Amino acid sequence: MLALAHKIQQAIDRGAIRDRAEVARRLGLTRARVTQLLDLTLLALDIQEQILFAESVDGAEPMGEKEVRAVTCSISWGQQRRTHAGQA
Repeated sequence: MLALAHKIQQAIDRGAIRDRAEVARRLGLTRARVTQLLDLTLLALDIQEQILFAESVDGAEPMGEKEVRAVTCSISWGQQRRTHAGQA
């Protein structure tokens, strides 16, 4: 999901897609869901790296999206790191 979020944000940044509402229409998602996805790009860079390079075990993701979204609620990267460390 994080990689998808970055692709969507890049498309918006370069003007290929106008805004989150257009993303939602094109992908058949709600605007709220698009916001949830794009919020993942606000994670501290080291947390993003851990997520992107984590290996799944038997097809199960090492950290679920719900847990990751809980970390994005923290404004500062320091708080994100503390929240993320508490979930590990």
